[in-house]
Amino acid sequence: MARAIMIQGAGSNVGKSMIVAGLARALRRRGLSVAPFKPQNMSNNAAVTMDGGEIGRAQALQARAAGIAPQTDMNPVLLKPESETGAQVVVQGRRLTTARARDYAALKPTLLPRVLDSFHRLAAAHDLVIVEGAGSPAEVNLRAGDIANMGFAQAAGVPVVLLGDIDRGGVIAQLVGSHAVLDAADAALIRGFAVNKFRGDAGLFTDGMAFIAQRTGWAPLGIVPHFAQAWRLPAEDSAEIVSRPGGPVKIAVPRLNRIANFDDLDPLSAEPDVSVVMIEPGRPLPGDADLVLIPGSKSTIADLAAFRAEGWDIDLAAHLRRGGQVMGICGGYQMLGRSIADPEGIEGAPGTVEGLGLLDVHTVMHPEKRLGLVEGRLRSGGAISGYEIHIGRTEGPDHAARHWIEIEGRPEGAASPDGRVRGCYLHGLFSDDGFRAQVLAELGGASRGSYEAEVETTLDALAAHLERHLDIDRLLDLAAPV
Repeated sequence: MARAIMIQGAGSNVGKSMIVAGLARALRRRGLSVAPFKPQNMSNNAAVTMDGGEIGRAQALQARAAGIAPQTDMNPVLLKPESETGAQVVVQGRRLTTARARDYAALKPTLLPRVLDSFHRLAAAHDLVIVEGAGSPAEVNLRAGDIANMGFAQAAGVPVVLLGDIDRGGVIAQLVGSHAVLDAADAALIRGFAVNKFRGDAGLFTDGMAFIAQRTGWAPLGIVPHFAQAWRLPAEDSAEIVSRPGGPVKIAVPRLNRIANFDDLDPLSAEPDVSVVMIEPGRPLPGDADLVLIPGSKSTIADLAAFRAEGWDIDLAAHLRRGGQVMGICGGYQMLGRSIADPEGIEGAPGTVEGLGLLDVHTVMHPEKRLGLVEGRLRSGGAISGYEIHIGRTEGPDHAARHWIEIEGRPEGAASPDGRVRGCYLHGLFSDDGFRAQVLAELGGASRGSYEAEVETTLDALAAHLERHLDIDRLLDLAAPV
């Protein structure tokens, strides 16, 4: 019979996703069949599964750590924010609707049966399911109808380990305060706790651990020191994307309001020859950049308007006059064209807006999303692979005559006549060692090895880190049959 344990956080961004990935790799190395599961996730950084669905990128990484293929059951509800108050609702890998926050509150209790179906399918196929919560169960104003934290744990009968983050300060208040605000039934489901991201001598917090255990009755499972290699693993939250000072090749990335699938940046950040510089709103695009990379967007038209409002369109034109290169991926590709039409009002009010005009192509938004893992070839030579996740269709002279990728015989992407502006819909290109090496060579740099091998090495190092600092045997004892 399968068992399950749930890792919840005493706050957002306490490191739940990384801990689950590390546990998945550690327990796989112990010979267990492990599956990750997150009932509800909110992220515009999605991964495409083999069956053409989408889940949170963190669950895809956790599946990789567990040595299994990502599948839609691992993240049955994915919310993809499109505005400050609304999000696309993806259920078991497929778009269900777009809902405002208040409307979703009424919708989410109806999703619990599908969440439980996905959970039980995973449990039937594996020895252990490691469940990741979302945000914090201490947000008791969200408890009614909850499917992400205690609502799921109660419905599925899964015990909980609560994770605190000492790096931000106040970890005792995080954990003891969570115990204080939870109702008795929810608090009783929490069986243990751990403290994450400790810096310095962990022995100095021994009394703190004892105090938390005494006030809550929860089992202390360990103090996990800050994992210095965490930046080498794909981030899920756009707040975690930071500039990575490195080598002489400077790649500037404007931080779009609805930046999506930004894991395209991770392989570049890992290169010693590359400095990836995130350009925050209020700052100009730097004059010394070799490449300006415009990433994906969940709301292309709104992000294009914000791009112009920042004056980045003027900076981009100056960058090209200086001889720089520009690349757009997915939404960034759409922005580079002459126009973006949204006749059905998928992203907002129906209409057409003028693009940046750097590629002679036009985009029309369609309600049908293109989702899939793809393999293709560069027209310059060499096989590539990646994934598509977009709603637009882009065509025009620069696409017809100067597409630089072919996927299953169809053209993909577009380039300007001088080749210094390129765009495509294919995410994951920079994970391909050959393509990344080619781009860096064009910019005067060099690639230093295999990105995918480095991710594997980092997951192994993370597993060893948790084996040293977390009481994994006791955590397994807390897991319950499901």
